[in-house]
Amino acid sequence: MSAPQELHDPHSGDEEEATMLDADEAAEEILDDDDAAMDSGDDEEADPNDDQIMQEIEIQNDSAAHFDSFKDSIFCIAQHPLLPNIIATGGSEGEDAGGVGYIFDSTPKEADTPVLPPSYQSAPSERTERKSLESLFKLEGHTDSINALTFTLPRGEVLLSGGLDGKLRAYSQKDKSGQKWAYLAEAQEVEEINWLIPCPNPAYENTVALGALDGSVWVYTVDTSSKDAPLQIVQSYFLHTVSCTAGAWSSDGKLLATVSEDGSLYVWDVFGEGAAAGLTQGEGGAYVVGLTSLDQRFAVEGGLYSVAIAPTGAFVVVGGAGGAIKVVGLPRLGGDASGAAPAGRSGAGAASKSKGGKQVGGKASGSAASAGQAGQILADLQAQGDGIETLAFAPPPLTLLAAGSVDGSIALFDSAHRFAVRRHIKEAHEEFSIVKVEFVKNSRTGGWLLTSCGMDGVVRRWDTRGGTGMANSGFVKEWKGHRGDGEGGGVLGFVQGDGTRIVTAGDDGISLIFEAPIA
Repeated sequence: MSAPQELHDPHSGDEEEATMLDADEAAEEILDDDDAAMDSGDDEEADPNDDQIMQEIEIQNDSAAHFDSFKDSIFCIAQHPLLPNIIATGGSEGEDAGGVGYIFDSTPKEADTPVLPPSYQSAPSERTERKSLESLFKLEGHTDSINALTFTLPRGEVLLSGGLDGKLRAYSQKDKSGQKWAYLAEAQEVEEINWLIPCPNPAYENTVALGALDGSVWVYTVDTSSKDAPLQIVQSYFLHTVSCTAGAWSSDGKLLATVSEDGSLYVWDVFGEGAAAGLTQGEGGAYVVGLTSLDQRFAVEGGLYSVAIAPTGAFVVVGGAGGAIKVVGLPRLGGDASGAAPAGRSGAGAASKSKGGKQVGGKASGSAASAGQAGQILADLQAQGDGIETLAFAPPPLTLLAAGSVDGSIALFDSAHRFAVRRHIKEAHEEFSIVKVEFVKNSRTGGWLLTSCGMDGVVRRWDTRGGTGMANSGFVKEWKGHRGDGEGGGVLGFVQGDGTRIVTAGDDGISLIFEAPIA
């Protein structure tokens, strides 16, 4: 990526000097030099805004550093949980060229080299090209695009990649600084993987869930000490009938909620605590909540595409086509706060595969609460006009829910006051689809700050309490640098750690690093 350059009109020049050219020489230049075709064409047909558009793209780059080793789009991005400077990105090598990913250190390198003032430079007006950050490790072996990435919890010991080729590949960290990685293992049970998320349950380290194109849901655990089978299947579920579009763990990692294009929601009892408390349903007691479009109160024409579980674990929220949002109650599972593992934990292996899924087994630690409002539709929300692509809860004690829509708007609901709409930022990303919203988890902010990205190629930050920016929308700041504006340069994801540095995944094949200091 080059630093901003001055734009020059190829047709500009001195008229008097032009009349001094020999006519024969000019004719020869036009006829024999193939490069002259660059100036061919009808000047009257040229768009007078072209120069202005190009200048806008080149000049508006707020990034402090960038990574540009991709030949095609970057589809996904992940951040190490303990080393926030370590970033993984995944995407495509190009049409019919397979998938590729990279691990890199997002720390800007320019800060290491003092910049000389213009008076000390040989050519003060000359702009030099900024070098890309270097790759620490290349993720290879996928025959189609890498569509999902995640580091495992709690220490980020393993990075997993999921591809449109259906492969799940694991890479292990080899040093404390996260600078060295090595390929660990591979598994494949599905044709295409849609998403990957890490399990936060402290009793089940290095465990992840994935959703597939065929609707199936899989839970794997990674045993880095095993030479024969590092990737072990814990659970698999087969109740969604078409593509499983999104998944979310409860904050304690005991329940896994997944949604599908068929309009169904299932909240899986992955580790058996719901079954031990008598709160499960379905064949084999696979889930604690199950709703489909057969229930007209829950039906969303066009399917469901996003899901989030409240930090309290009291309810799950799903978002779908047409701006539909449903809120569903969840049972409260007991257990001590330390997250002690249920008795009898062991990898279930392939034997866990069944129509509804099979529990790992074991008795839940502690007592379980009653089912209460489990499975009840607590609210039916409709504030936006198109699909809900992303949902996020503010950190406690705040009770806000943010929803990002294909219509370019962000809606903020207050879950403590019957999900009243606190703010509807109608043109948060103009008419471009919002890809992700996420609250900043930083004790200095009070949890009010929200970050968003969209297909306009822009990252924006909002104070959800409101304010004077963009007509009291709460707008705080924006960062530009991706091509955007419908030109294949949207931001397909970002990570932000404690909020002070934002790293993006660009559809234009570039990852940008934005410094975002918090006052």
